[in-house]
Amino acid sequence: MANINRYKVMLYGSSDGYQGNRAQSARYEDKQGVWFVRFHDEGMSLPDDEKPKDQIIMHLPSTMFAGVLDLLRNESPIELNFRMKRAFFGTSVASVGEGE
Repeated sequence: MANINRYKVMLYGSSDGYQGNRAQSARYEDKQGVWFVRFHDEGMSLPDDEKPKDQIIMHLPSTMFAGVLDLLRNESPIELNFRMKRAFFGTSVASVGEGE
């Protein structure tokens, strides 16, 4: 499980983006990528999530970009987990009506 406390966002132009990605969010430690969330436009190939070595790579459709960015900006703490061949975000338990 990787706790998310710092991240960067990259947006890619051209017809196929960069390596089939339209955008990417990433967390780095000591200049080494720890996790990547890669976004793909409709019609682009959506690969399976993966966990090579000490990294987590999650693939999502571009339609989820704004929601993920909102989550990163407004929730804390956030974790990116990998179980059963799937990457997923997790947040702490919040009270109903907290309105953060």
